[in-house]
Amino acid sequence: MGRPREFDRDQALLYAIQLFWKKGYAATSTEDLLQVMGIKRQSLYNAFGDKRQLYLEALGTYLHNATSAHLMRLNTPSSPLEGIRNLLIGLSPQDQSPRPPGCMGVGSVGEFGTSDAQIGEMMAKVSRLLTERVALRIKEGQTCGEIDSTIDPNQAAGFVHMAVNGLLVAARAGAGSSELETLAGFAVDRLRK
Repeated sequence: MGRPREFDRDQALLYAIQLFWKKGYAATSTEDLLQVMGIKRQSLYNAFGDKRQLYLEALGTYLHNATSAHLMRLNTPSSPLEGIRNLLIGLSPQDQSPRPPGCMGVGSVGEFGTSDAQIGEMMAKVSRLLTERVALRIKEGQTCGEIDSTIDPNQAAGFVHMAVNGLLVAARAGAGSSELETLAGFAVDRLRK
């Protein structure tokens, strides 16, 4: 029988997510991970496997949490246009939390591009889910008269998804909350009737 873990696995994973989000995969060393997670090398391997397996778990957890938050902001208001606005505005940090700017998922695309099929599939799945849900909200908005009925819902959803990614990159590049909110408002106004 193995020794029990001497650390909180979920908390250690959260620290790894924060570090990968801030630095990316290549710039994060195993030593960096051990230090921030507060664990020994063997504990890392026993609990998470190697650095790549830890990254995939960290990215998967991040994407799940981020997508859940995106969908909640999108789906909560009865107004489809307000839901889309909330989705975009919510990408801008509303507090002074120490989280890294931008998105770990967008960072992974920037770092790996199409060279890693497993990461590509993770990102494609999230993209499809979000874009499909935005398209449904656009159709709802067209039905209730909030959104221009002459635009194609799927193309408009692609536009909103592009705006999401653009806002996340702008945040990573240092854009402030006010600038991001202005850009989000401009994108939403393109959908209005």
